[in-house]
Amino acid sequence: MAEKKSYGRSKAGAELTDEVLQKMAEEAEAGLDVTRLRRRPGRPSMGSGPAETLPVRLEPELRKAVDDRAAKDHTTASDIVREALRRYLKVS
Repeated sequence: MAEKKSYGRSKAGAELTDEVLQKMAEEAEAGLDVTRLRRRPGRPSMGSGPAETLPVRLEPELRKAVDDRAAKDHTTASDIVREALRRYLKVS
């Protein structure tokens, strides 16, 4: 009996053979059932769409004030800056 060629294992531990990969390809071509897909971990969404990065330079005193406030509030510097911008721009 011929030995099955293995392409390693999936994260779940299933052996990836030619037969398994062929079955996966057929399922994908027939249309994936997205309800069966596991949600990947990642950052939670913020607001109404994808968040963008906005690099900003801060003088040392302002950066220290932001970091001190973040430590006091048990949060991050980014959360402090976002909240400050929301309040200044009157955006909820």
